[in-house]
Amino acid sequence: MSLHTFHIPVMGLAFTIDTPIKVAHYGINSVISIIEDGLIEKVRKVYSKKYNVPFIPIKDQDEDSRATRITTYLNLVKKIVDEKINKFRQSCSLTEALHYLDLLPDQSDIKQGFLKLKTKGSADDIIHYARSHAQPGTIDVNIMTKLDKVNYEKGKPLPSIYNDAHASVRGFANSDLNSSLVLSAGLNPALYSYLSNFDDFYPDQNGAFKKKIILKVSDYRSAMIQGKFLAKKGLWVSEFRIESGLNCGGHAFGTEGHLMGPILEEFKNKRASLPQSIYDVYQEALIEKGHAQLSEIPALKVTAQGGVGTANEHTFLLNYYELDAIGWGSPFLLVPEATCVDSHTRDLIKNAKEDDLYLSGISPLGVPFNNLRSNTKDQEKQQITAQGKPGSPCVKKHLSFNTEFTEKPICTASRKYQHLKIKELDDRGLMGQAYDKAYKNITDKACICTGLGTSFLIENKIDTKQEGNGVSVCPGPNMAYFDKNVSLKKMVDHIYGRANIISRKDRPHMFMKELGLYLDQLKKMVDEFLNEGTTKTEKKIQAFIFNMKDGINYYQHLLGRKLNLPEPEAHAFFDFLEVAQTQVAAQTTRFDLKALSLRMN
Repeated sequence: MSLHTFHIPVMGLAFTIDTPIKVAHYGINSVISIIEDGLIEKVRKVYSKKYNVPFIPIKDQDEDSRATRITTYLNLVKKIVDEKINKFRQSCSLTEALHYLDLLPDQSDIKQGFLKLKTKGSADDIIHYARSHAQPGTIDVNIMTKLDKVNYEKGKPLPSIYNDAHASVRGFANSDLNSSLVLSAGLNPALYSYLSNFDDFYPDQNGAFKKKIILKVSDYRSAMIQGKFLAKKGLWVSEFRIESGLNCGGHAFGTEGHLMGPILEEFKNKRASLPQSIYDVYQEALIEKGHAQLSEIPALKVTAQGGVGTANEHTFLLNYYELDAIGWGSPFLLVPEATCVDSHTRDLIKNAKEDDLYLSGISPLGVPFNNLRSNTKDQEKQQITAQGKPGSPCVKKHLSFNTEFTEKPICTASRKYQHLKIKELDDRGLMGQAYDKAYKNITDKACICTGLGTSFLIENKIDTKQEGNGVSVCPGPNMAYFDKNVSLKKMVDHIYGRANIISRKDRPHMFMKELGLYLDQLKKMVDEFLNEGTTKTEKKIQAFIFNMKDGINYYQHLLGRKLNLPEPEAHAFFDFLEVAQTQVAAQTTRFDLKALSLRMN
């Protein structure tokens, strides 16, 4: 059972890479990215020295080095967290006990017991109470399922088990952790099947799992498809983590106009039937694999994240949608006690306004990527492009998937790819704006393999000769409303409504912020359709418009009566819904006229 009703999701490669070491002993769950083993090895070296643990380097040429690095680092994190929580249980002071208990949500049974004890108990009573109730947060890990690059040895591809994501899974599965693997970015059948090779993902004789699976999903349909696919392999999904399509950090996997509110409503309405429908498939698979059947359906949590920014939103999501926890990501970038961000980048983040946070095309994956203007990685990229040397040295090669010009995949942010792509562009003979646009699309790609990990190196004064000094950062749009560094205590108090760290009065409700982002997306889609529309894109836009209208109607007639927003927030909420209706109607008219002309021609 979790002590807190929030978790800290994975952010970038480095921003949460040591977060469990910083916060797990307070009972806070957090997530580490385990895709970049080179960075992980450097982090392990830092913490081995800090906690007097012998450090034996794991070299690139060592057998199964990627998985071994991940396993060794995760075991170190667990060792440090275990030592911290054991020390607290054995010898915490009154100050430490009060800090631990003060962080807890007021509604929790443990906090309520503490508040009663605080009025009539002694200092020793409080210390004993804190020690007896202390438990660590989970050390969860994240893998983007599609980052499963094939690796080579002496020019020949290695077996698939040495692919990036496969090796990451093995690194986690072989670790001592009792925690969860968060799978994001969609279904990867080969990777999902590979999970079934590890005993820790199966229940023991008591029905408990040492290693659990969390699926990050965008809607109910995706949850059902992926949940059943894994169930057929004898693998149980312990949590569906619903993330806003656009109102999030990092890569943005937008839906077809489906909005967060209606998505959560569907999960709520089908919450009882969801585990049962997956369990029926799961039981059959367990029998086929020779595992004992379970006497009851395993626990299945549903959580949500993406754009949450106030205690009211946090509480409403928990209570109305009956969620188990809420993810708070980007705001924690301004909590030095919880995340690893270099001071310059942290200053950029806290000074960012709405226009500074935008959905970019910089990711070599070809997926829209939340970006912060003036980050040092983009400045570095622009400088070398202006010097006539576009593209980055491909140091990490984790995003090498393109085979347009080469037999062996390369990265679209690499110098090699951009040189070949620009040569192809020059041969096309484009002129003026058409050429400039195409050129920008090529050179816009950034080396986020290094950029998203550099913060840790800078903060810990580690040589960056290989990676460069440029830092990429990917906060969500919600970051515009947080403008100061705060302590862990202050941020947790903000989440639970005991403090307010947002100074601006014009922050829109998270649902309205997301709606605005989807309005922008709709306009962009219609603009592109007017220029080069096809029957395929016509059907896609029709579905998008229908889903957006359905979502606006949901907010107006169902949810609006249940939000209980204070004035003037309620007025702002409903006024924006009227604006949204007008904008969708305007885009629909533009779209219909073009679609009609296409059919007439």
